[in-house]
Amino acid sequence: MPVETLAVTSLIRLSTGYDMPRLGFGVYQNYATHDSVLEALRAGYKLVDTAQAYRNEAGVGSALRASGLPREEVFLTTKCISKTHGYEKTSHAVDVSLERLGVDYIDLFLIHDPFKGRDLRLETYRALLDAQRARKIRTVGVSNFGIKHLEELRNAGLKTPSVNQIELHPFCQQRPIVAYCHEQGIVVQAYSPLVRGQLDHAVFEQLAHKHKRDPAQILLRWSLQKGYVPLPKSAKTTRIRSNADLYNFSLDVEDIELLDGLDKGKDGAVTWNPVDAE
Repeated sequence: MPVETLAVTSLIRLSTGYDMPRLGFGVYQNYATHDSVLEALRAGYKLVDTAQAYRNEAGVGSALRASGLPREEVFLTTKCISKTHGYEKTSHAVDVSLERLGVDYIDLFLIHDPFKGRDLRLETYRALLDAQRARKIRTVGVSNFGIKHLEELRNAGLKTPSVNQIELHPFCQQRPIVAYCHEQGIVVQAYSPLVRGQLDHAVFEQLAHKHKRDPAQILLRWSLQKGYVPLPKSAKTTRIRSNADLYNFSLDVEDIELLDGLDKGKDGAVTWNPVDAE
């Protein structure tokens, strides 16, 4: 995406025809969810990423209602974890998430992980596609899927997921998965884009000094310019707002090359990163 088109209001078109914001707000391990999400919405975020495993869908829903924003202006993502895999369990999980969020539809519903094996993965995906046909979900995607898991869906004759959410930051760039997703028209979302706060690297500090920004803003700008949809998270008002202040500077080609050169492959992961699950 050309640098000049990036703004807090920037959108990316999904294969389902719906538009998704280019920047999201994550709520993993956020125990003040209502207040944090409300602050994020006031700061201009229009995508909130939660999951059943986070146990805070209700807080996301209450913040949405308190914000006064129309439902259609906020893009809500949630996920079903492997313990709810299987057709019946997943179908029920969708209804549970709708109730907890207090909404009539979910913009994006992801399979949270590829555990539990091929047969249950396929059953789960079919359940989400049926929920999409029932208009409970607008877009179906996956999370932590490697190429073999994505190929598994294709070989089963199932519709290509619109989104794959994976761990992505300069230390863990998952290049083969990203390349495959781009080839198949799958939008890549980046979780842990701030390396879980491990921001004291010399390159981050060098670029932060060069652009008069903080290291977190450098990493998020890198993610945006790479074409990803980053999902930073914070419970601090100052961080929530600064993480969205990304649009009056840009990284140079040499800056991108410096950050690209930090890739450690799978060894650079800072989370569970189960993209190789059987």
